[in-house]
Amino acid sequence: MDIDENKINSINKCISPVYEDGIEDILSKYNITATTDLAQSVQDSEISFICVGTPPNPDGSQDMGYIKSAAKDLSNALHSTVTRNYVPLDIGKNMPYGHTVVVKSTVVPGTTENIVIPALEEHGKKAGKDFGVCMNPEFLKEGTAVADFMNPDRIVIGEYNKESGDVLAELYKDFKCPILRTDLKTAEMIKYASNAFLATKISFMNEIGNICKALGIDVYDVARGMGYDGRIGNKFLNAGIGFGGSCFPKDVNALVAKSKDIGYEPEILEHVLKLNDEQPLRIVSLLKKHIPTLKGSTVGVLGLSFKPDTDDIRESRAIPIVNALLKEGASIKAYDPKAMDNFRKLFPQVGYVAPEDVLSSDAVLILTEWKEFDELDYKGKTVIDGRRIIRAKKEADVYEGICW
Repeated sequence: MDIDENKINSINKCISPVYEDGIEDILSKYNITATTDLAQSVQDSEISFICVGTPPNPDGSQDMGYIKSAAKDLSNALHSTVTRNYVPLDIGKNMPYGHTVVVKSTVVPGTTENIVIPALEEHGKKAGKDFGVCMNPEFLKEGTAVADFMNPDRIVIGEYNKESGDVLAELYKDFKCPILRTDLKTAEMIKYASNAFLATKISFMNEIGNICKALGIDVYDVARGMGYDGRIGNKFLNAGIGFGGSCFPKDVNALVAKSKDIGYEPEILEHVLKLNDEQPLRIVSLLKKHIPTLKGSTVGVLGLSFKPDTDDIRESRAIPIVNALLKEGASIKAYDPKAMDNFRKLFPQVGYVAPEDVLSSDAVLILTEWKEFDELDYKGKTVIDGRRIIRAKKEADVYEGICW
């Protein structure tokens, strides 16, 4: 269920409203119906997942407006639901409740207890008595979300009470992974701690990379040596221009804001964010070593999405870089396999062209590690690389890696 009729119509035509590998195959294969009718959706189902956005406020804290609204709408639907039209699934045969509400949205610890449940109880029905409540964080990566969902590392079930958790555990019973059952706040914190740790790992490697760059050391050789240590592992050791997307920046900022709200100063997390803000601008500084005056020059940009295999540009590191280039007076030619339409909404003054036209620029910046960028001809080019494209490193006439 959604209020956006364009999304509803798209899904019902088996067309995904976002680019994500495998989604349209699922829409075509399975009987998935989208609607704007929440009351009917609740009446025809046993479990509702709240999956609304939690955008950041200017101070980094979460805007809880969508969560509150969704919970209130669900409360109205639960209050009005009297009969059911579905034939119960296996999970329904021993259902302790007529309906169970599951918070899937990423919310700071305490949100389900202090905001969602009171809203659900507005019409007199009580959590744990008249309906179940769980918190079930998602751990999906954009670009591989379908594969991540089908093959999870773990499933976390935060439960208001055991009966609520039993409903969700039954739903997930066929997944071959550890299922961890906790209280609501712990489940919420597991999501934040996981994302904050991965963001910290990225910023740590970028800082090591900056030091390695000054010492003439290839940070990727250092990372390879580190990765063999089982305590460290080899994932998220790729130094570059920093992290973006809809999760890491927002979630770390929200955890910082929540920490300060309870009187704790999260110094490591604040430095993670500070370094991530500074890191992409280092690529502009490296560019100016080779083109000291950018005014009047043409700079090519390869990659606009925050990561490959998605059209998402939220918190993309390309955004501050393009802003800085425009302020310097440079003209920009840009290419991305999927994200140009989204980026054009922010920067209509940029030229959106084919990759071959990008390579005709005075210098080329590589900002996203799309596989096809390793198939381009960089001979005779000046390349400043933020994502370590090996072919560019081998072929470019002038080559600078941001951390290597």
